[in-house]
Amino acid sequence: MTLLHKIVFVAAAAAALSSASAQNKSRGQKMAATVARQWAPGSTSAHAAEGKWAYEEGVLLDGMAAEWHTTADGDFFRYVKASVDRYVGPDGTILGYKPEAHSLDDIEMGRATLLLYRVTQDRRYARAARFLHDQLAEQPRTASGGYWHKQVYPNQMWLDGAYMAEPFRVAYAATFQQPQEFDDIAKQLLLMDEHMRDERTGLLRHGWDESRQMPWADKQTGLSPEVWGRGMGWYVMALVDTLDWFPAEHPQRPALIAALNRNIAGILKLQDSSSGLWWEVLSHAPHRGPTLQKQPDGSVRLGMVKAEDGNYLEASASCMFAYAIAKGTRLGYLPETDASAATRAWEAIQKRFVTESSEGALTLHGVVSVGGLGGTPYRAGDFAYYLREPVVDNDPKGIGAYLLAASEMEQMPSGSTPSGRSGLLPSSKNFSHRDPAPLPRVKVLVDAWFNSQTRQNASGETELFHYKWSDDADSGYSLFGRAFQRHGATLLTLPEAPTPENLARVQVYVIASPDNAATNRTPHFMDKASGDAIERWVRSGGVLLLFSNDPDHTEFEHFNGLAERFGIHFNAVLSHHVVEPDHKPGEVIIPSGTGVFASGFTAYMKDTSTIRVSTPARALVTDHGDVMIAVAHLGKGTVFAVSDPWIYNEYADGRKMREYHGLEAAQDIAAWAIRQTR
Repeated sequence: MTLLHKIVFVAAAAAALSSASAQNKSRGQKMAATVARQWAPGSTSAHAAEGKWAYEEGVLLDGMAAEWHTTADGDFFRYVKASVDRYVGPDGTILGYKPEAHSLDDIEMGRATLLLYRVTQDRRYARAARFLHDQLAEQPRTASGGYWHKQVYPNQMWLDGAYMAEPFRVAYAATFQQPQEFDDIAKQLLLMDEHMRDERTGLLRHGWDESRQMPWADKQTGLSPEVWGRGMGWYVMALVDTLDWFPAEHPQRPALIAALNRNIAGILKLQDSSSGLWWEVLSHAPHRGPTLQKQPDGSVRLGMVKAEDGNYLEASASCMFAYAIAKGTRLGYLPETDASAATRAWEAIQKRFVTESSEGALTLHGVVSVGGLGGTPYRAGDFAYYLREPVVDNDPKGIGAYLLAASEMEQMPSGSTPSGRSGLLPSSKNFSHRDPAPLPRVKVLVDAWFNSQTRQNASGETELFHYKWSDDADSGYSLFGRAFQRHGATLLTLPEAPTPENLARVQVYVIASPDNAATNRTPHFMDKASGDAIERWVRSGGVLLLFSNDPDHTEFEHFNGLAERFGIHFNAVLSHHVVEPDHKPGEVIIPSGTGVFASGFTAYMKDTSTIRVSTPARALVTDHGDVMIAVAHLGKGTVFAVSDPWIYNEYADGRKMREYHGLEAAQDIAAWAIRQTR
């Protein structure tokens, strides 16, 4: 089968799968399914032969990956993989890449490439990512140390470059343990925030020529003339995505969060009051003017200056702002009151920019095709220039931003989440308050002491894996971690024995499949001191999640020394044994009315132990007489115990058996655990 035939085959398969049950899909799922049906992997066109390694494709894949993470629709992951595979060869070389261009735009697709390495552990993706990372080491810089946007744009930083380079670079540094990178990653973003400010709007101009040589550059500041909507979108998306990977203890992290707050504050002030959207050129958008207007009650307030003629509401910037605001509020970087602005924008995007065909395919309208500075033909970067660029349908950059925003809207507690749990949406529209949300964030700790298995990554560093937040492969708990983050939780890892001191700072503690001598040559067994610390922590209100395993993969004697304190005993038996391809022995019926899961469903637990309960524990789920899940309450705290690690990525990310609802189970457990802390 030729490469072209493979591409067409994957697209056809995705189309067939994506057309099923379309009426039950979210807007993001519908858009992602439309992409998979209409565009061959690796292209931004209906023509399979067209396509290139480019940032437009990369942004589209960022959106597809976000939808995969949020919905566990394995078709979306397969689309990302097929797209990258069109360009990355068996030896990791990238087809069509031009190193001499020194273009930050060409770095962006490294995000999808690195994701594929983390999920599949295929080292060819790591080699391609390393190549892109090494390209950044050779990228020309301005006198202040900022990356040139491209070789053909000397001494210039563009806001676009923040998104093209830094989210990939920070993920690479975290993956391959390069802490020395974080200082410069922060520097690139903060240079823009420091030097590119527009005094009137408080936002950032599109470009900065530090040499002040370009005709478009102000001779005093080096700045381009206008604040471009999508330019600001690139910047704030870069900030929220970089913070995903940026170390919590790094001294520049507060500065990055402050930059996000500062720029979102300016963006919110320019949200169109009548539509809830944002304008193509923000420096010519309606704003608080210098004139005073007398009100009917006799009071006086600042008037509003109308948008200048020709300016228009633009889709991609509106999607980008909705994404950055929603994600920033969910993760606690922004005040929770900002969330309502994102929701309002998302609803407006559907009404103004999205149409749906009778077959369920979505079209995104109203995206400006491009925006740049200099070059040939020359782009002056003034108001008239931005209005001359064509506005198109189904632009891949716009669709990528739409999917990113959709992934956040699907996680927002707007009265009901996909699995039926209720939540509260802040209704305040007071956007002037910029202090972080006062409600405490739940901290969720995963054990890396009793299960401390390691592996060598593609660069030779030793890394923890197996039931860890940081592990995106089949063996990891990264999807479980995202389920907690859906509710704004902070994820932590404990690579040492639990003590009263290190448990005091967390509300939820996860211990999964403690090592035995077969799984770890130097295992750490549960001991009395650790058990005492954990029991005291539970009694004082902690929520403990215990996941056992089958006898070949977990230790029972010492682990039961902890579990039995709560009336739970894991039986060292091999139950629910599966011999491929017969999955029926691994099926477990989760009934409705458990108080943990939103509804009844069929789960998949392969090769498990079983549980024996005594006071104060009670059986929550049984299967053919075997207790599979138990719950105990002790003092102010709660213990949740399962006979299998169960919701690790292999059975939660939708690439294998989506019918067993592993992601929804993880989300329900996370939501329930957080409720117990309250």
